[in-house]
Amino acid sequence: MSKDREITSTRRVNYSQAEVYQAWSNPDLLAQWWGPKGFTNTFHTFELNPGGTWRFTMHSPQGPSFDNKCVFVEIVPNKRLVFDHVEPVHAFRVIATFDRQGEGTLITFHMVFKSAEECERSREVIEPSNEENFDRLEALLASHFNSKV
Repeated sequence: MSKDREITSTRRVNYSQAEVYQAWSNPDLLAQWWGPKGFTNTFHTFELNPGGTWRFTMHSPQGPSFDNKCVFVEIVPNKRLVFDHVEPVHAFRVIATFDRQGEGTLITFHMVFKSAEECERSREVIEPSNEENFDRLEALLASHFNSKV
């Protein structure tokens, strides 16, 4: 893969791989934290299996809504999720990994775009949005799971 087509964000959290994976794989939990700060979600389908579809609408705090479609490619419980974001605007593959690190979990959110141009055009929005997404995930973990690892 070419590095000019990739964006990678990482975050270490003080929760187990199983807890982190649950926050990513349970649609009721995922809908609560997915997206940048202030966004809300409506999930239409969430078929967590290879070839399964994830359709959802992200609602911006500024008013517009954004329909999204993803297709799951690979699921390794507690370790890895791979899916293709296929519509509407950006086409990219996400490889999310959950690696035990000390007493917590290192989350790696790796995005691979079809072209370097699309990646570069998206980078200035995606990199800070991914950090906001991680902030929201950590808040969900803190509210949902009583004990840290």
